[in-house]
Amino acid sequence: MIYITTTELRTKSSELVKNLQNGAKISLIHRSKVIGVIQPVEEELKLVDGATFQKAVKALQKLKPKKLIPVEKRDEVYRKHLEEKYGKNLSGR
Repeated sequence: MIYITTTELRTKSSELVKNLQNGAKISLIHRSKVIGVIQPVEEELKLVDGATFQKAVKALQKLKPKKLIPVEKRDEVYRKHLEEKYGKNLSGR
């Protein structure tokens, strides 16, 4: 176990954070007595029920485009837009 004093707690906080991220438990010392233990938070995995999962799937399906435009059609639409904006005398073809 790692020990840290209250003074070091103020001055070496970045070292404390690194130790906690590595999973170490740290005893806090004040006036030569251990007054507490600082330990990393244990992340809990949350289980998702079937209804919540189905809602998420439906939401993702709504985000998908209904139809994808073929590359040739997209290029044709873009070319038409450029001709309307800049005139018919465009180079590139």
